[in-house]
Parts: sequence; C-alpha cells; structure tokens
Amino acid sequence: MDTVRIAVVGAGVMGLSTALCISKLVPQCSITVISDKFSPDTTSDVAPGILIPHAYPETPIHKQKQWFRETFDHLFAIANSAEAGEAGVHLISGWQIFQNIPTEEAPFWADVVLGFRKMTEVELKKFPQHVFGQAFTTLKCEGSAYLPWLEKRVKESGGQLLTRRIEDLWELHPSFDIVVNCSGLGSRELVGDLKIFPVRGQLLKVQAPWVKHFIRDGSGLTYIYPGVSNVSLGGSRQKGDWNLVPDAEISRDILSRCCALEPSLHGACDIKEKVGLRPFRAGIRLQKEFLARNGRRLPVVHHYGHGSGGFCVHWGTALEAARLLSECVQALRTSTPNSKL
Repeated sequence: MDTVRIAVVGAGVMGLSTALCISKLVPQCSITVISDKFSPDTTSDVAPGILIPHAYPETPIHKQKQWFRETFDHLFAIANSAEAGEAGVHLISGWQIFQNIPTEEAPFWADVVLGFRKMTEVELKKFPQHVFGQAFTTLKCEGSAYLPWLEKRVKESGGQLLTRRIEDLWELHPSFDIVVNCSGLGSRELVGDLKIFPVRGQLLKVQAPWVKHFIRDGSGLTYIYPGVSNVSLGGSRQKGDWNLVPDAEISRDILSRCCALEPSLHGACDIKEKVGLRPFRAGIRLQKEFLARNGRRLPVVHHYGHGSGGFCVHWGTALEAARLLSECVQALRTSTPNSKL
C-alpha cells in the first residue's frame, strides 16, 4: 500500500497537535506541516494556556466535555512524566471568583479538574468584592515551550516542517493527497470563511515569583496565571480588532484590575506586553470537505475556530480531526486500490 501524503496548514497548537495525532492514529502517511509562522511567532505562543474551559454555544456539552477530558488526560500524563519541564506543562491550583452567585454552582468540567470544591468563607476573605468562589487544581501549558516540544515530536515521528505561505489550498495539489486546514484566522482568506473573526487579546507577562495561585474572575476577563518563568496578567477582548500593537492604556487597566485582586502585584517588575488575535467563530469548524476543480478532487479536513479556548480542548479536537482524516484516507485507498496515491 502506498504512502498517503498529508499537508497540515498551520503551526499553532492546533496544527502541530493534529499532525502528531495523525502520526499516531493513521498508518502509512507522510506528514508535512506548512506555515508562514512557527513558534515563537504564533497566536498560541501568546495564550496563557491554562485549562479552564469556556462553553461553545453551538456544541453539545457532552462533546465539549469529551474534548476537555481527552486534553486534560493528555497533558496530565505529560505533567507526570520526565518530559514535563521541556514541554512546559505543570499542575496549578487556585480560585475562580464571582461578584454574583452563578446560576450553576458547578460547571460541566468540574469533575475533570482535580479537587473541585466551593471556596470557604475564610478563603473568600481574600477577595472582599466577591461573594462566591470555586477552588480547584488544573493544568497550565506554556505555549513557548509546548509548541517546540510538539514540533520535536512531529519530526521524531517522521513529519516535516516547511515554512511557506499558502494563498490557496489548490497550491498543494497534486503534491499532497489530503490537506488539513488548521490556519485559524487565516481561514478568512484561505477558504473564504467570513464566520471567523479576530478577538484581540492583550496581556502582561511580569516577574512576581511570590504569586503561586491562579486567580480568575468569573467573567474570565481579569486573570492572574502564574507560569514557569513569569506570571500572565489579563486581559482584554476587542472584537474585530486586528491591531497587534500593545495599547498602553489597556496595559494600565489590566495591571490595575489584577492588583485589585492581588495587591502584592504592585511589586511586580519586568513587565512585558503581549498581543494575540483569538480566532473566534460561532462554532469550531471540524469537518470534511471535498474541493473540486477541473474534474479533480482534493479532500480537506477543517480544524479551526477555537476562540480563546484552544488550549483547553486542543488534543480532543485534534483526535477528532485525525479520525476525520482517517476516513478520507480509507476512501482514497478504496477508490484507488492499484494506482499510486
């Protein structure tokens, strides 16, 4: 049986994790990850990478929970291995706090994270402006370490990384048999998907090694996420804004909001501003499509549109994308049993 040539477009956390899942699940494939940007220049490098999911309105809760559990289990295994330091994956405990009591006392993911419970009155004294809170332990995935770690695993499994800007998926035909589109916001131009748009996010990376617990306001807009080498402070949400230049006023507002939750951050130093454009869409696009031109067909698997929740579900949705690709491979091998793919 001949090797099926697969191109994965995009080298953020979606592209690289999908390439790795394909290498594990689909035999006799050659995989090439193609992107004009690799780490440290992707949106995934900016993301804080903490596993606290948000809900996707158009996706059934049981499916979201499956994706989150598969991702949590994958990263938990890394966190408990000798690879943890290199991959930038570690456990982190902290609090999610609310100024009003939420309608649901426990979110759908409460039994996936570790030790989820209601905060005590004593704990809540730390946050006098808040009336309710949840304490739990989850995982944090440092994109600046995790992406190079994924790249290394892709190469070890025989995959190739190619720096190239793709303007049209048809450029990849006939060099490749199947294309996986993990181009995120790039899908607006690449496949004409006007349902995807940027939600600009600005955050600060600061030195405050005494801060050990994460703190997240229930809205998700204000957060303090300690990492391996710095603490991420956020955030901002600006729909339709493509500007990658940091805004000093937003930075001052972020620092002010975070200091209100954790006054010791007044002593933070070495403040660096970061901006990323989240690839927002009403629902994640996870589907097969067959492009047709001049009597030729190019199978495509789309895997993009995760918004701000990409790290939380990336392994689960990558496994699903790999399963869709496996169906394409089977169809290709059935239709051309004797010809060279």
